[in-house]
Amino acid sequence: MDRISKPERSALMAKVRSKNTTPEVLVRSRLHRAGFRFRCHCRNLPGSPDIVLPKYRTVIFVHGCFWHGHNCKRGALPSSNKQFWEEKISRNRSRDLKSQRTLRGMGYHVIIVWTCRLQKPEREMQRLFSFLNRINSSLSSLKTVTG
Repeated sequence: MDRISKPERSALMAKVRSKNTTPEVLVRSRLHRAGFRFRCHCRNLPGSPDIVLPKYRTVIFVHGCFWHGHNCKRGALPSSNKQFWEEKISRNRSRDLKSQRTLRGMGYHVIIVWTCRLQKPEREMQRLFSFLNRINSSLSSLKTVTG
């Protein structure tokens, strides 16, 4: 049983943003501060990635645990209207996987940042920077060999 009425729930869910969420702005801010340059919400790429780093051929999706079905406490489904939410989250996950496969097929690295992991942003951002630095190292060695 839901604690609030249907109209109240509807109004609450309508306020949920898909762009420029607090976790997304946090990741962008840390990336920019570290010297990485990027584009936001590129609609010309599958799945409209939240962050695109063209130099690194890398896209970053900042996924909300609930909306994208993460296996954590925040990803738990509500007890009311369970079938609706299972189908909704399942469709979201299928769409996410299709976009990720397509992007990888286009030569992009795909990174998923889960909002639950941003509770300790230093650790998650260090993981992200480490990954980007490995890509940069491999790009530099390619330039040396071919250039």
